[in-house]
Amino acid sequence: MNSTKMVLPGQTIGIIGGGQHGRMLALAAKKLGFSVGVLDAKLNGSAAQVADWQIQASCNNPEAIRHMAEKCDVLTYEFKEVDIDLLASVENKVRIPQGLEVLTITQDRSLEKAFLEANKINIAPYAVVIDTLDIEKAVESIGFPCVLKTARNSHEGRDQVVMYEEEDIHLCQEILKRGVGVLEAWIPFERELAVTIARNQQGQVSILPVSENNHRLNILHQSIVPARIDGDVYEEAQRLGKQIAEGMQLVGVLGIEMLMTSSGTIYVNELIPHPHHAGYYSIEACDFSQFELHIRGICGWPLPEVQLLQPAVTVNILGSYLEDVYAQIALQPDWHFHFYGEDSIGAIKQMGHVTVLANQTEQALQAIKYSEIWD
Repeated sequence: MNSTKMVLPGQTIGIIGGGQHGRMLALAAKKLGFSVGVLDAKLNGSAAQVADWQIQASCNNPEAIRHMAEKCDVLTYEFKEVDIDLLASVENKVRIPQGLEVLTITQDRSLEKAFLEANKINIAPYAVVIDTLDIEKAVESIGFPCVLKTARNSHEGRDQVVMYEEEDIHLCQEILKRGVGVLEAWIPFERELAVTIARNQQGQVSILPVSENNHRLNILHQSIVPARIDGDVYEEAQRLGKQIAEGMQLVGVLGIEMLMTSSGTIYVNELIPHPHHAGYYSIEACDFSQFELHIRGICGWPLPEVQLLQPAVTVNILGSYLEDVYAQIALQPDWHFHFYGEDSIGAIKQMGHVTVLANQTEQALQAIKYSEIWD
């Protein structure tokens, strides 16, 4: 399909996946005047609640993908575990501006590492392993501590094992049963950073302010914007983001997770081929959100130079905090609350997020601390 012509208001954007990213993509698309359809196995899920229509089926159902292709002018996705072969089968029927290469790279951690190496991006020393003998050999050069991650089907750091000594190698057997693994040196980082970047097919780029992130239980807990880092490190993080986006001929939004050591050295840790949690702050804190940038990018619209309107802190709302956050609605008129319309509550399930704006990030951090929700 010819995907260089702009997609205009009134045309239809199809979103594969019905979670919170899809919800906010749909809201951004509706703001710009598009019709929105969602493919999701769950009836009236988070994204479908705000879309114009839904196809209720698995996101990897061949018939459902074909139906989406027939009903839409452009297809995008809100998560990366989409069947690449199925997308390839409908490329001649509907625009898929993001293409298939970005998914091919990011679905397999070993391919992602190889891509970053080929583009001269600094990453942790690593080895591809298939059994414990491979691990024993690899640690001779990588050393301890190190971390084993699944090469495919990784979920926000939950499919990994950290090893501190040889006796820990046996802990890797369960992960290795799932297939090929990637063993990485453990980077003693001082800050976790994220760069969110958007690009269109014309090569125009928009880059969001660098965020500083804190994780709990391998789930993003808090994003602080702008990141509290030196200016030269900030510029280097954004430069790396642009280099990666150009290297993969990105269309749409890419999230780039980075680790910064005490010396200011940056290691790229992971690529996320769609809007992601670390960019949620942009809805209120910037003049253009990552979701609008994604829609603009895949529709061939010109991309703006994004401005940070105010420093911000965004906090993830897990199910265990939900009632406490509800209580803050009456107490915090200046907080920006987002709830995802989930119909069930789990202790570590992501139910929404809160963004707090302030003249300085420390003021926002203090306001969040005084709420005594996130201890």
